[in-house]
Amino acid sequence: MDTKVNTSKAAQALNAICDAQPFVTRFMARNLLTGETIGRGADEETPSASTRKTSIMMAALKAASEGRLDLDQPIVYEERMAEEVASGMFRYLTPGITISLRDAITGMMVLSDNVNTRMVLERMTLEEVDGYCKSLGMVNTHHRFLIPPLALPADHALGAVTTTSAADQVMLLQTILDAETSPEAQRKLGCTPEHCAWALQTLKNQVLRYGIHSRLPFETVVASKGGRGKRGRMDAGVVYRNGAPFYILAAYTDEVPLTMPDGTPGYTVALETIGRLSRACWDEFQS
Repeated sequence: MDTKVNTSKAAQALNAICDAQPFVTRFMARNLLTGETIGRGADEETPSASTRKTSIMMAALKAASEGRLDLDQPIVYEERMAEEVASGMFRYLTPGITISLRDAITGMMVLSDNVNTRMVLERMTLEEVDGYCKSLGMVNTHHRFLIPPLALPADHALGAVTTTSAADQVMLLQTILDAETSPEAQRKLGCTPEHCAWALQTLKNQVLRYGIHSRLPFETVVASKGGRGKRGRMDAGVVYRNGAPFYILAAYTDEVPLTMPDGTPGYTVALETIGRLSRACWDEFQS
């Protein structure tokens, strides 16, 4: 994908948005109406941040489909689960609350809650989740931590965090989307049709409307998972238009400075860059 230069109007617009910033932006965008796919560093390994959670959800649903996990299993929120957690709302709640594994997956996805993420991952192993990704062909995705360490420096090595690539995330999202109607995609994911449908709906339930969502009409349906890391911001999702899937975009900013030359926080510009990429897809992709 990265070895061929795409000179379409859409490709020019997307690359111009990236060229305008001093930090690294890796992305893959796929027009679902025509199949045109545009990539920039799309096969390069990059910090995943919370975009890793889509594959965690699918690994858990595979285990549930096989009867190894029960989505109705009750999980008690323990105080220890909030240690080293920097996202979500559960860390502020009173220990002792009981929720189901299904609800923990929902919280992990729609609010990126890392207490919920811990609840889910404690019922699997990192090796299981990592192996699941490899079985799907996500060759640049490496799950290394249950919860990422808080004290990482901004210039941490790739090996210090879970990593992925834009191409891996587009492939995963495409497979989840295909599983709506394709038994082959369902078999690839290892999930029942019901669990595949639930996964797609859970992605659509995302409530954090930055990144891909930010420059689209407010009512736009987006099935997505974003993330924030010490090195940048990222987002990956399927965007719908007129009730049908329109494009998939996975975008990862990296080496983002804490503060831009004009004083704007780097993360603000990183998220705005992802929003601009999404808007360019919205405007430039044609049938």
